[in-house]
Amino acid sequence: MASLKKVQPFKGIYLLSEGLITIFLRLPVWVLLALPRSNRPRKSWTFKRALMLRFFKYLYPTYGMFKEPSYLALEQGPKIKGVWMPAVPHLITGDLKRWAAISNVESIRIPGYWIEDDKGLDLPIGAPPQPDEKVLLNIHGGAFACQSAHPDNLVANIPRGILQHTGPRVSRALAVEYRLSKARTESPSNAFPAALLDVVCAYNYLVNEVGFAPQNIIAVGDSAGGSLAIALTRYLLENQGAEGIPQPPGALILNSPWVDLGPSPTDPSSSVYTNIHSDFIAAASSGTEGAIANYLGPHGLAAAITNPYISPASLAPTMPHVSFKGFPRSFILNSGAEVLCDQIRVLRDKMRADIGENVEYAEFPDAWHDFLVFVDVEPERTEALELIGKWIG
Repeated sequence: MASLKKVQPFKGIYLLSEGLITIFLRLPVWVLLALPRSNRPRKSWTFKRALMLRFFKYLYPTYGMFKEPSYLALEQGPKIKGVWMPAVPHLITGDLKRWAAISNVESIRIPGYWIEDDKGLDLPIGAPPQPDEKVLLNIHGGAFACQSAHPDNLVANIPRGILQHTGPRVSRALAVEYRLSKARTESPSNAFPAALLDVVCAYNYLVNEVGFAPQNIIAVGDSAGGSLAIALTRYLLENQGAEGIPQPPGALILNSPWVDLGPSPTDPSSSVYTNIHSDFIAAASSGTEGAIANYLGPHGLAAAITNPYISPASLAPTMPHVSFKGFPRSFILNSGAEVLCDQIRVLRDKMRADIGENVEYAEFPDAWHDFLVFVDVEPERTEALELIGKWIG
């Protein structure tokens, strides 16, 4: 039945029926449950926030059914500035080349979308940088399996929000439409490191096609995108000296990064369990386990506890030492009500051990995962964006 839901007319029938059930059955129940403060996931939450969580908790697993992104096409439209970014097989070397061969993936051309601030700027696609201009390289989240770089996608609220809170030196972002992982029964399955190859492609485009100096590039990643931003930086650092490899970006912004794909903790006090009712994602679930299996593909689940490019915050004894020496200044945003809270704190500690005060950390106790996406999560969203804007300078 799961496959039938993805094809018409079954997809339309399913979505229509789910919409009607939600409006006339689920929503009234959610309202009744959210009215008493004692029933809310956190007593400090407003009725609106408690209701929003129930809605997004329901919507998130089906979000990809409404519109599946494609790395094979540019989705055009009014004020949409899409660009094809050329493949970079010459920049793929070392372990990354070996992992790509195992997964039978290679560097290909991929789409990217320019997102501009709301200050009236209207630059040509791929316009060369202005003097001292900085640019955001936005790498969206979605468990490596859903969401999109397209400006109409909900996650575009993150780069837009950052651009609205920065000075004139930062006025545009390039969002990369990287390949999403699928089940191994589907072809292509786009397992690791397909997405990382695409992020390297986008970074090369900014440096060698548009002309941005690496120190003026700020890699922004949320959730799974945060993991990819770290992996990009690690790859560029570890392969300095190889022909054509550019310098790493000048800064990282990691919003609710998913940085440990290993087995769920056994400690019941872990945020994976204590925050399960205050977050719209579930780290210990069959859906998440499926996304991990699809992403790892032929590398197997063991890669999640042995490969720093996949789980840089892993505490597994099988994980070799993960160094962050040489990493650029980084801003880490965490939420006290999210299931990934503990692993993000581990990342903070690991990075601070190597680069010290170059790590800026902010944690909002009553916000959930990836809350910069949701414009109604206030005042936390505005406060976080103001901190990021000030940090960028």
